[in-house]
Amino acid sequence: MPGNKCIFVVDDDPSVRISMKRLLREHGFSVLLFESANALLEHGDLDDAICAILDVNLGNHSGIDLRRRLTDDGVSLPVIFITGNDSSENRSAAIESGCAAYLTKPFAAHTLIESIEKACAGTIAQ
Repeated sequence: MPGNKCIFVVDDDPSVRISMKRLLREHGFSVLLFESANALLEHGDLDDAICAILDVNLGNHSGIDLRRRLTDDGVSLPVIFITGNDSSENRSAAIESGCAAYLTKPFAAHTLIESIEKACAGTIAQ
């Protein structure tokens, strides 16, 4: 992975953000954490990311809606969705949004890392 690029993680649960940061750093990735969709949007600099990991349920917002907004804004950043509340509606909406992967919590570390590698290689998983 390029040293100046990182993975953006957006999750409203602080323990998930910290765990993801630890895991991703152990695998050689740089990581920026965001507690909300607004925090990511306010950050800008989306060109600094190789992919984004978005929680489907972000408090009062939806990670899927965030993905749609990014797409509408011309951002082609690969997205991996994670969720603890899987449903066929969420899964369908996530896949329709063009996500690279959709993972249900808890997921194995190797599954996330493989999803990131595929996303960064431009492979879209359905």
